[in-house]
Amino acid sequence: MHSSADKMLKIAKVLKSNGTEGEVIISFLGISPEDIDMEEPVFIYFDGLPVPFYFESFIRKGTNKAAVKLTGIRNLEDADEIAGTGIFAREESLDIEYDEDDFSFLEGWTLKDSEGHAIGTVSGFIDIPENPCLEIDTGDGEAMIPLHEDLIMDIDQELKQIRMKIPDGLL
Repeated sequence: MHSSADKMLKIAKVLKSNGTEGEVIISFLGISPEDIDMEEPVFIYFDGLPVPFYFESFIRKGTNKAAVKLTGIRNLEDADEIAGTGIFAREESLDIEYDEDDFSFLEGWTLKDSEGHAIGTVSGFIDIPENPCLEIDTGDGEAMIPLHEDLIMDIDQELKQIRMKIPDGLL
């Protein structure tokens, strides 16, 4: 049993390598860079285990991206190896105010239907103007569910579950 002190949140994604010294471009998910305690480690999972990294440098690029250098990522090969991976942080090391228009923090959560049956795992958030959608990995394939407040029945942050009324024909 993990204590809540070990609770990890996906805070960013490594988009690509940047330069030859191991720098990478990262994109933040549902939080802003100011919410991160730069003294605390961030984690990247290798073989299912969280490996800690610290920020050596951090240059903001626009509202939700940054060029960063992480400890231990020394060259282009290292940087390319972590491209596409998620960056996680301990929940208590973050100062989070969720952006009510960005639901990418739901990635990895379980989607349940109105009856409480698990439908699948949220694999992404697509911010389509006037029609934001959740990408759902159902196990049999992908589905897109409109993320509309009228369809959301409840959100359980503790269990990382979202229960929704899912219109017929979407699954």
